[in-house]
This record gives sequence, structure tokens and C-alpha cells, in this order.
Amino acid sequence: MSPQVFYRKWRPQTLKEVVGQEPVTRTLLNALSSGRVSHAYLFCGPRGTGKTSTGRILAKAINCTENGKGEPCNRCAICQAITEGRSLDVIEIDAASNTGVDDIRSLREKITFSPAEARRKVYIIDEVHMLSNSASNALLKTLEEPPPHAIFILATTEIHKVLPTIISRCQRFDFRRISQADLVKKLAYICEQEGIKAGTEALNLIAKSARGSFRDAENLLQQIATYYGSEITLNQVRETLGITGDARVKELVGHIISGDAAAGIGTIQRAAGDGLDLRQFNRELVANLRELLLVKTGAGEAAGLADAELNELKDLAAKASLPEILTAVKLFGRLENGFDQYSTLPLELALVDCVLAGSEAAGPAKPRTTQAAASPAPVKTPPPGAKTLSPTPSKMAAPPPPATETKPPVTQVIQEKKLTSSTSPPAVKPVPVTEIAEGDELSWLRANLKQLIEEAPPEIRKTPAIGFLRSGAKVVSVTEKEVVLAFRYAVHKDQIEKPENRRIVEEILSRYLGRSCQVRCTCETEKDHLVRAVQNMGAQITSVEEK
Repeated sequence: MSPQVFYRKWRPQTLKEVVGQEPVTRTLLNALSSGRVSHAYLFCGPRGTGKTSTGRILAKAINCTENGKGEPCNRCAICQAITEGRSLDVIEIDAASNTGVDDIRSLREKITFSPAEARRKVYIIDEVHMLSNSASNALLKTLEEPPPHAIFILATTEIHKVLPTIISRCQRFDFRRISQADLVKKLAYICEQEGIKAGTEALNLIAKSARGSFRDAENLLQQIATYYGSEITLNQVRETLGITGDARVKELVGHIISGDAAAGIGTIQRAAGDGLDLRQFNRELVANLRELLLVKTGAGEAAGLADAELNELKDLAAKASLPEILTAVKLFGRLENGFDQYSTLPLELALVDCVLAGSEAAGPAKPRTTQAAASPAPVKTPPPGAKTLSPTPSKMAAPPPPATETKPPVTQVIQEKKLTSSTSPPAVKPVPVTEIAEGDELSWLRANLKQLIEEAPPEIRKTPAIGFLRSGAKVVSVTEKEVVLAFRYAVHKDQIEKPENRRIVEEILSRYLGRSCQVRCTCETEKDHLVRAVQNMGAQITSVEEK
């Protein structure tokens, strides 16, 4: 291998060699061939995408003695001098270290001198956004009307910090990040020329970690090759980047999708027991979940995965809904800040939240359904002392009338008007029927709350109360006169406690319980989530400590 660093040795020398910036290079080639070269250019974009290299190529193409109307020849004395950085007529200025107004005044004084050898003087000002306001203002007039022999090429990674008056005086070209496929192709070419053997998976990982920067990818390749020699494996790249590559990451993703909290916690404990950095473990987990999200949305190609990995993720994505995957990405993605690498609690909490969110989205298990027929189906008589869920709201058992005469509920009146005004009775949609045993109202309400909400009359379903019930209401306790509902967020609890919303909720519950009841609302805490999760795993509450 050459002692020269890769990003300098393999810097493009012609516009054709600039990879991934075809709109920019095509425009510059057309300008060179037609002789319409501007006096000022502004190249902006992420680091390592070829801005300074393109500026040098443009300087060579303008001054090339053999061509001058397109690509530089790279053989004449001028081209070679510019390539080697010894040309007196191509001046590169680092604006990060020459930020003062005196530096720009010195430049303005020297710009009037004619070129020493070349046809045109080219000033390449890198990181132009670092110039002070006074220095930028001092550059304005010269930038707008430079001498005929001078050309300015400005480069910046932060275009929003450049004065609008400077931007308006230049032709602006936006450089984009290099795609992973182009990075891998360039790295493979460098490996071939340098005698380095590297697998496709290793090069893919290097390109992915470079995030669209040629310079970062080439530096990383040279660093790994310097340490490990001319043969590079995937594990060596992972070790250099600090990536565990542990199979338990994919194992945990599988437990998240299947909703198996117990197995997932076991995987986290084993990873912690083996001494893995849990922060890095979580980063890889989020990256894997992101790839799963891309596959689920139909954008799997954007993940840049091999066919085997892509097919594996497709099979896994088929087992989960898009909201479930999105929830998992959000929950684990929030753990990055303030995450103790030795504590498993943040990972465990995020896992349990994912499982709970998935179970809430799935709702209670669907009970058996009755078949719709032309003639009414026989209704099964419940055993003595049992209560049944009526098939339609109009046939529900009404609560016992109070001592004073009251008007019937608004929903009942509306429904009766609709039934009497229609010429033919509406088709009755089959409704799932479940039975409630005496003394087991709490379990029955918990299992059927979402079903009761969906079976409410259409007029009630349009009210805000139904929306807040759907948002995550849970039944905590049931007594003869009161039903206690818990909400995850205080705003939902406050909305249900409004008189109109409370009345609607009490009406729904009273009809199905067969007696008049009131509703009381509370806010559940994070501890409640964990208690229910461990109860689902088989734990039992032995005592409760009152505070």
C-alpha cells in the first residue's frame, strides 16, 4: 500500500471521476464546452462529497493548455502543477483560519495582479461560512465584479450561515450525500488497486458507517487495513467500529414483535451478564427496528441490505402491524440520552411498554359470533344468576327507573325514531355474544370494554367521550354503584370527567351492567404497567402497602 492517505491518493482528477454528483458535473462540462464559465461558484453540501476536489478539477479544466473546453488533460504542466498543489495561480484559502477582515483585504490587494503562468487565477475559499460579517462584506464587491482573470470557487458545509448577498453573487451547486452503492463500488475499486481483500458485507458496513462521505469511508478503510493487514473481515470491521454484531439483537427484535416480555427480558439479562455495552446494544437494536420499519412500509431497498437479510426482515415484518413497529422504534429510540450502559431497567421498561401497546392495539380476544339469517336465530337462555350481553342497544336491559319521572336517554329516543320512521326494519348486524357470570363483572368489563364501545349507537360513537375511551381506558374496579376507570394520560381523565362525557360513559356502562352506576376516573402510573405485565407472566399480589 502507498504511504499516502487514501482520500488524497484516490481523489478524482476529472469531472467524470466525481461519483454521485452528475447534475453538478454535467452542468460544469456544458459550461466549459460552451465557454460560459462564471466568475463565481458556490459549492455547498455535506463533508466528503467532492466540493473541494471539483473546485480543483474546474481550475485545471479552465487553465488546461491542451484542452480548455472540457475535461482537463492532467498531462500538461499547468494540470500537473495544480494537481500537486504548487501552482501559484490556484490559491486555496481556509476561511476557518482566515476569518478576519484583514485577510480579505490582503486578498483584494493581490487579486489585481495578473496570473503568473495560467490563463486565469482561481481562488478556492473553503468553509466560507466561517468568515466574519465584516470579512464577508469586504468580499462582496470583489466577488460581484472581480478582474477578468480571476474566478472564485466558494465551498461550505453550512449554506444557511452564508450571507444571502454572497449567495446571490454566485452560481450555486448543491452536492448530495453519496449513496451506499456508490461508496461500496469506490471502496471495492480502491481495494483492488491496493491489493486488499475485503468481503462485500465488510465494505457495506464501512459504507453505511461513513453516512455518505467518501473521505470518511476511505479513511476508515485505510485504518482497518493498517491494523489488520490486507485481508479484512466483517468481524474486524465491527470490532473497529465498536459494533457488537450480537445475534441477541435480532433475537430481542423477534420477542418484541411476538409480544413475549418474559423471553425479551431474559435476552436483555443475558446480554448484560456477558458484559456487553448496553448503549451500543440499544443502538443496534434501534437500527434493526428501523430496517424492519422500512421493510414494512415497502422501502426495504433504502436499508441497503443483502437479499438474505431483506427476506428475513420481510418474514418478521409480516407478523406485526406498522403501528406496533413504529411504537417500538420510538420507545427504544428515546433511550439514547442519559442511558446508563450498565443498567438493564431502561431496556426492560421499553420492552414492557411495547408489549402492552401491542396487547392494547390487538384488543380482547374475539368471542364466537352468531350467523345472520332470514329468520331470527334462537337466543340461548343464560343459566340462572347470569347476565348476558344483549345483541342490540335497543334491546338492552334498561336501568331501574328513579323515583321521579325522567326523560329517556337521548340516544334511545333517536334510535326509536329511526326504527319507526323507516319503511322496513334495518338489517340486524350479528353481534358477538358473551356471558358474564355472577360476581365476575370486573373481568367481564375488562375483556369486553372495547367491544361495548364499538357497539354503542352511531350517535354516541361520534361524541368526544367515545374517542377518549378508545384512547386507553382500563377498568380498575366494579362495585354495585361505581365503576373506576384508569387512564394513562391526565388529559384523557380530565375530558371524561366533564359532565356531558361522564353522562354518556355512565349510560353505556349502566345499560350493559343492568343497573344504574356512576363512573370515577383515576390516572394510572408507570408502576401499574409493570404490575400488570408481571401478573400476565404468572406473578400474584400477596400484599399492598398503603401510603
